[in-house]
Formats: sequence, C-alpha cells, structure tokens
Amino acid sequence: MQVREITENEYLEAMKLSMYAFQYKIPEVDIPARKESLKNHTILGIWDEDDNLAAKLHIMPLTIFMKDAEWKMGGIAGVASYPEFRRNGYVNALIIESLKHMRNSNMIVSLLHPFDISFYRKYGWEILSEQKKLTFEKANLKFLETQTGFIKRYSRESHNEEIEMIYQQFSTQHTGMLKRDTNWWKKHVYNEDSQLAVYYHSSNEAKGYLLYQVKDRKMEVEELVALDHDARKGLWNFICQHDSMVETVTMTLATHDPFPYFLPQPKVKNELAPYFMARVVDAEACLLKFPFLQENEPLFLHLEDTHAPWNNGSYLLGKGEIRVFKEKTGGQCVHPPKKGIQLNINSLSAILFGYKRPMELFEMGYLKGSKTEIDLFEKKIPAIKSSFFDFF
Repeated sequence: MQVREITENEYLEAMKLSMYAFQYKIPEVDIPARKESLKNHTILGIWDEDDNLAAKLHIMPLTIFMKDAEWKMGGIAGVASYPEFRRNGYVNALIIESLKHMRNSNMIVSLLHPFDISFYRKYGWEILSEQKKLTFEKANLKFLETQTGFIKRYSRESHNEEIEMIYQQFSTQHTGMLKRDTNWWKKHVYNEDSQLAVYYHSSNEAKGYLLYQVKDRKMEVEELVALDHDARKGLWNFICQHDSMVETVTMTLATHDPFPYFLPQPKVKNELAPYFMARVVDAEACLLKFPFLQENEPLFLHLEDTHAPWNNGSYLLGKGEIRVFKEKTGGQCVHPPKKGIQLNINSLSAILFGYKRPMELFEMGYLKGSKTEIDLFEKKIPAIKSSFFDFF
C-alpha cells in the first residue's frame, strides 16, 4: 500500500470520490473553480492495482488563535474511500501519513469535523469545543432596555475590515478560533442568503455582529459575536425587531456565551453538542509555545502517543523551559524519574485547548499521578476557553 500526493491532473478523480462518498453533485460550470481551490490543499491518496483512486484525505494549511498567539494548523477534511476498499486499512494509512506531513510542515496542531468522534479519538483527536443551539419562540422576543448604539446591515458584497476586526478581537479571547482572511469570509462564511448586522456604540465603534438569514418565517442566527454586554443587548434587540416577520429564532453560539442567562425569560430550548475536534501534532513545539503559569515549579509529564511516536517521551515543565527525555540514537535512553503525570495525546490536547481541566480528567481516570502533582498541573494551566465557528 503506497500513499502519495495527488497531482493537479488527478484533481477530478478526487472530486469524483468526494461526490460519491458525500452524496452531492458539483455543477459542471463550478468544476474549474473547485480545481483551483484544491491547489491550496495537500491531498494524500491511495490507488488500487489498476491505478484507480481508492481513498483520499485533504490537509488544509490554516492558522488558529490560541488567545493572542497564532499557531499553524492542519485542517483535515475530505477523508473518503470507495465502499469496495473500506476496512482495508486505507484510511488508517492516510491518517498516519497526514500526521507525518503536518509535522514536517510545522503544523503543530490539527483540527477536523468528525463523522464519528470515537473513530478519530483512536488517532489522538479530542473534542475541541461544543456548540449550543437555542430556539426562541415568538413569545420569547422581548426587548431589553433601549441601547444608545445603532445597527448597520452588510452583505458579502459590502463586507468590510471592521467586521473582521470584531471577529479577531473575539477570537483572541479564546483558543482554537480560525484565523480568517477576507477571501475565507467571502467563500466560507457568507452564503447566498446571509445578512450581517453590526452593532456600533454611540461613538461609532463597532462592538459586535450578527450573521443570520431570514426565510420561511424563521430567523437563523449562524454567528453572534459581542465584545461587550452593550453590544450583546443591542444585537438581541435587533433580533426582536423581527417579531412581525418570524415565528421562531434559532441561534448557534459558543458554549461559553452568556445567552440566554440575562434575558427576562431564559427558559428556552437549549441543545448542546460536541462540534470540532483537535489534536496536538508536535507536543514539544506546543508545550514550548503554551503560556504556562507557575513556571518555577517543576513538573514531569509522561506522554503516550500511539500514532505519532515522535511525541512519546517525558517532558519537564519548569523554570521557563521545557526539557525533553526521549530515546536517543544508538539505543541509549535518558530515564526521567518515575514521579510525574502520565497521560495520552488526547488528554494533553483537551487540556492545552482548554476544553477540559487537568483535575476533571484526573477524576475520570485519564490522568495518572499524585494529587499534589495534579494540583500543580491545574495551577500551571491558565483559565482558557475553547471555541470554533467554522466548517471545512
């Protein structure tokens, strides 16, 4: 079984496999543009004995915010195989090769949208964030006190830098948020029916936005980003202005968003579900970049990573540096002390992105160590919140 990169001449075969596996059709007129977009991907493929494409996987070179820092990220997408080649280990081979490729390309973390969480957990990806979906009936659309700010509406055609700055300021308050350029906004955020409303303070400072669409007497809020509570209330009042046009409003939000707590009637339908998954690709690089607290207190992490063996080893955190203990060439090995915390790559990923705290994972049995060491690990991890809005 050989894994190699798909060439431009083979893009159409990759597209055919996607259409078959994901059950959609690309209009003939859109094929040239779709081929052009694939030039930004690395596509790994496996061929059968007759040189037919059997399975593939896309790696998208992207960047995420880890609060105010930017990390290179490999976005995994388009993982597919024809049914006659399934359960032959093809996807397993593609995933392992993708991890090697991402590491060699300095993509220190990876994100993906899982078709099945348990499947990707086997390979080291862990839940990054959850989304909550609120459903408001018309009777719930009650105005809050009048705000001094005002609303301006935009579309894909009138999209501007102010909108991007609101998103970026919000993103630097979280971990995992995708860094978007203007092209990404126009191609991947807006759709044909999207509207975007920006809330401005009375001083003309943009402080929040609402990405939404109204159709068939339903309002669907796809993104709500508020940099302060004044903007949050102003955007809610704008939603309420649609009370004569809609029967229901659905709102997809980051888990940590305070909606609907501050509303007069917060008892609304609230659905919570895991969304994207994340994985540490290069543990040493991630630990070096992570803003640990209590840097003068030493702590050993003993890490296990079945599918990215370069991460296996022990890491000493402390004194503002990371010391790594791994097997050396020639069969010699530097042995760290047995004390410390034992964990796998899934748990490390959940902790570094802020989805779970060390003590939570310890109580569920995912971390092994003394209570004193777990307490120290807790103190080293800043209070961070993971979030992700996009899809690929």
